[in-house]
Amino acid sequence: MAAPMELFCWAGGWGLPSVDPDCLAVLTYARFTGAPLKVHRVSSPWRSPSGRLPALKTKDNGTISKMEQIITHLRKQKYNADYDLSAAQGADTLAFVSLLEEKLLPVLIHTFWVDAKNYVEHTRKWYAETIPFPLNFFLPNCMHKQHLERLQLLWGDGYMEDEEKLEKELYRDARECLTLLSQRLGSQKFFFGDSPASLDAFVFSRLAPLLKAKLPNGKLQQHLKSLQNLCNYCTSILSLYFPWDGGEHPGSAPRAAGTDEAEEDPHKRRNQLLSVLVGLVAMLGYAFLSGIVSIQRGGAGPGARQPIAMQEEEEEEEE
Repeated sequence: MAAPMELFCWAGGWGLPSVDPDCLAVLTYARFTGAPLKVHRVSSPWRSPSGRLPALKTKDNGTISKMEQIITHLRKQKYNADYDLSAAQGADTLAFVSLLEEKLLPVLIHTFWVDAKNYVEHTRKWYAETIPFPLNFFLPNCMHKQHLERLQLLWGDGYMEDEEKLEKELYRDARECLTLLSQRLGSQKFFFGDSPASLDAFVFSRLAPLLKAKLPNGKLQQHLKSLQNLCNYCTSILSLYFPWDGGEHPGSAPRAAGTDEAEEDPHKRRNQLLSVLVGLVAMLGYAFLSGIVSIQRGGAGPGARQPIAMQEEEEEEEE
């Protein structure tokens, strides 16, 4: 039997199997199609073979590190959620994905990564508590900067000129986008009837974090919660496809037969050693700069201090 493909994605939280929208989209698409994935939910991109999340490690095509390319690869492997869609439905899929990218995505980035209250009290707090030491001291800030740059690309050069006016317009467009999605879904189980498609994976991955996160400043979240059919839609997908997968598995819930997921870190020993070395360098640097430790030149006499041997230990990965 061929080895399953391995998916590396951000860990779960907020009642979701992954807090990252792109990771959540890939996980959801894989569940819709039954793609055999060995899932590694990790707490740092450094634990991915590509240094990015999500990442799909394949047998013949190396590692794929973009959501769109991962889903395309799964389709080529005959795991196609859109197989039964008509040409018109395929066109609708492209139109709605484009609408979400243009109208909703920038506001989601702003809500989680730019809004000062949400970022400090919710987003940065979660990542700082999840990412291992010492990466948690600087990786959330690096991610924050990357999202700011991405937002500037989406909003254009005029973003900083009149930020308040632009923010008001974009939040208005995002509310209209959510309302349009609600009207298009109606009373259906999924956007194209009783079977999920790639559009459902994409919409769910954008709406679920906004719905489930406990945001101090939830302007757009309140509008989403007022659209009951979209809330029921997200809840239904979670219960059908991730019944015990909401962030962390209950200790009493057994794994379903055939489920091939790995919560363990596949590079645990390497990253433990890396963390120890980075922490050691930081502590020694601080000691030298603060004068706690100084270097004295001169030959070593009989009473000279002998160097202290430092011993490092690594914990074995638990099976």
